[in-house]
Amino acid sequence: MATATTMRPLVSLALPDQGVARLAAQLFLALAGTLLLTLSAKTKVVLGPVDISLQTLAVLLIASAFGMRLAVATLILYLAEGAMGLPVFQGTPEKGIGIAYMLGSTGGYLAGFVVMAAIAGWAADRGSDRHPFKLFGAMLVAEIVMMAMGFAWLAVLIGPEKSWQFGVVPFIAGDLIKVALAASLVPAVWALLPKRS
Repeated sequence: MATATTMRPLVSLALPDQGVARLAAQLFLALAGTLLLTLSAKTKVVLGPVDISLQTLAVLLIASAFGMRLAVATLILYLAEGAMGLPVFQGTPEKGIGIAYMLGSTGGYLAGFVVMAAIAGWAADRGSDRHPFKLFGAMLVAEIVMMAMGFAWLAVLIGPEKSWQFGVVPFIAGDLIKVALAASLVPAVWALLPKRS
């Protein structure tokens, strides 16, 4: 008989088991997640020649804590808020709002956040969120896929050479630090919780 491969993510510890209360709690968490994503987008850390937001860290933490389905729903809700013109992205409203902003230079990265959340959340659903090295590997794959999507879209707009030079290279060190931090934090939280049978 096959064994179940799905485990419960961190957030499941706080969710009601079923019914309207569970749905309401998930909606609240998704909205709270979009608020965290907005705050992380607006928070800049100067690391070398570019300002780096904490957004990829927030995406990875949300994915690992929420699991794949709720994390992807949260990211889609976040993109919907941005598409409706809410100033939730790093460059809004200064560099535009809504769909026009989303189709600009950051469009590939924004779409990549959804895929990033799916990959990291999928790994968390399978218990990798309890093991820092497994989680780091999954998050690194998620990071690479997100950056590849951002690079590909930016390359269409400004060419591959400039896309690599301005859209990838300046962010490598900072994003590796964020992946390592996220991969350490979530298993540390699990380690602090009492063991469940």
